[in-house]
Amino acid sequence: MNEKTFLTLEFHRVKEELTNFALTEEGKKEILNMMPSTNKRQIEMRLDEVTEAVQILEKSASVPIHGMDGVGKIVANLNKGVPLRPDQLSSLYFFLDACKKLKKFMTDKQYIAPRVSAYVYSIEDIPEVADEINRCIRNGRIDDYASKELLRIRKQLSIQKDRLKDKIQSIVKSAKYKTFLQEAIVSQRNGRYVLPIKKEYRGKVKGAVLDSSASGSTLYIEPEELSVQQDQLLMYKLQEEQEIENILWALTGLVQTYQPQLKLAIETMVHYDVLFAKAKYSRSIDGVSARVNESHRIHLKNAVHPLLGIEAVPLTIKMGDTFHALVITGPNTGGKTVTIKTVGLLTLMTQCGLHIPAEKGSEISIFERILLDIGDGQSLEQNLSTFSSHVKNIIEILKDTNDRTLVLLDELGSGTDPMEGMGLATAILDQLYEKGATLLATTHYSEIKHFAEEHEGFMNGSMEFNIDTLQPTYRLIVGKGGDSQAFSIALKLGMHPAIIEKAHGITYRESKTYSIEEQDFHAKKEMEKQVIVSKHKKRDHSKQAQTKPTVPQFSKGDNVKISPEGELGIIYEGPDDMGRFTVQVREEKRLITHKRLSLYISAAELYPEDYDFDIIFESKENRKKEKLMGRKYVEGLTIDRE
Repeated sequence: MNEKTFLTLEFHRVKEELTNFALTEEGKKEILNMMPSTNKRQIEMRLDEVTEAVQILEKSASVPIHGMDGVGKIVANLNKGVPLRPDQLSSLYFFLDACKKLKKFMTDKQYIAPRVSAYVYSIEDIPEVADEINRCIRNGRIDDYASKELLRIRKQLSIQKDRLKDKIQSIVKSAKYKTFLQEAIVSQRNGRYVLPIKKEYRGKVKGAVLDSSASGSTLYIEPEELSVQQDQLLMYKLQEEQEIENILWALTGLVQTYQPQLKLAIETMVHYDVLFAKAKYSRSIDGVSARVNESHRIHLKNAVHPLLGIEAVPLTIKMGDTFHALVITGPNTGGKTVTIKTVGLLTLMTQCGLHIPAEKGSEISIFERILLDIGDGQSLEQNLSTFSSHVKNIIEILKDTNDRTLVLLDELGSGTDPMEGMGLATAILDQLYEKGATLLATTHYSEIKHFAEEHEGFMNGSMEFNIDTLQPTYRLIVGKGGDSQAFSIALKLGMHPAIIEKAHGITYRESKTYSIEEQDFHAKKEMEKQVIVSKHKKRDHSKQAQTKPTVPQFSKGDNVKISPEGELGIIYEGPDDMGRFTVQVREEKRLITHKRLSLYISAAELYPEDYDFDIIFESKENRKKEKLMGRKYVEGLTIDRE
């Protein structure tokens, strides 16, 4: 598996959806790092676990998994020479309490989920740790009764604070200081009580100046008669801090004693969190556990793409028994790409131990690699054309493919000269099959469809098209290549059957009868007009034939041979008044008389009905400009035609 496979099949999006069901940060992290396994027993075990977890959720939806925030880091940082803080100890207490609740929760689940409920026994009871933390810490601070010494110190501290406050109040109210005070209030500086004395009376008040106002008119002085009592208060505070440190060290030492048990409990809790997140995700997609095999069998029953949800059309596909390579044809936007992506993504999910959205009895093969070429893959940084990028990718696929590889190829051979692209695509498919790969490829080349019909191990498939609505149904039909929807649509819309029969003969080199009964009333009327018009044109043409030589009719996209050099070109437009056609030869357009041109392969044979010829005749820069100008007006933007 490689990163490109995960990105193209959008496996990261599945994992992101899965993290929404995890309750702990550690569980979310483990899900995001999840990788597919190639071990059959391990995959089956993971799938069985999820199945049992689903059964537990059906009985009780609320699983007590919580209290994990930062606990893993707390335990990992033990023995670092630093005592645990009260908030960290509180987190450990809540975690141990969650473990206790989880063990109680699993006691009656052993009959419906024997494997999953058994994991709870790896969580060891350590009540002495929880009880000691609960005794020593209250509301996030060390409790007065955590030790006798702390209780004594805090009592002394409280008495000293009261004495100090009484002394301060008596000084403020005394007539001795009334004249010297800027105002009758008491402030604190650096934790010590001070009086606001007017600057001019500095010499009248004995004590240390701890601060002054911004203007300098007020001095904050600690009176000499307060300093002794404040020193005593500070001493008690230092004693309190020392005793708190002693208690925290004692609690930390106790936790360290059970560090192995705590690590195992954390791992178990995280495993439960990930497991129940998988189970909740399975319920959200109506998932099932697929059977797994190592025999290249893929049998999906009414499977859907998990990211499309209710919008997805169910996919049923069975391969691996009589054939290992499926060639899918069909119209653009008919669902070919979604079909092969669904197979790839569901394979990844199964190998990660996830249920898939399909019917029971679905089966998935285990693959060491899933290699693919989907999308145009154009690299602006490397300045590679679409075709070059495809070729480089396929070269890597050919290197890495073996008999445990699933290869997904979308629109194989596109982006170059149709004849060469078709030949290259056929050779690539043949080579990948010889290397033992399981293959799913989409194409619009009819020649590849014929190749699949003739070669053992290959099977044709097509995306169904509703001729009545003239819309794709997005359903895969295995065992039948895509019919010429262009001819059926043309007939439906009212084109004369004779014209379509002639086109069929040119394209497939065989005869076929198209029935006029397939047309509706309006289409028949249009057909009658075509016949009348064609008769007039025939008469006009016969008159012109006496004075003007016949010019052969080439269509845009026809592949023609140019004499006497024997070069191949593609018809761009024409003919003009002199019977000349504009022909693209390599990367230039030439004006060539019809006498030097002969049909090599017709456009109908090479391209689908809705093929965008700008891909061949227009530069990449012009295509980008046309797309931009189609969306909005861009001042100063022009397209230069050759």
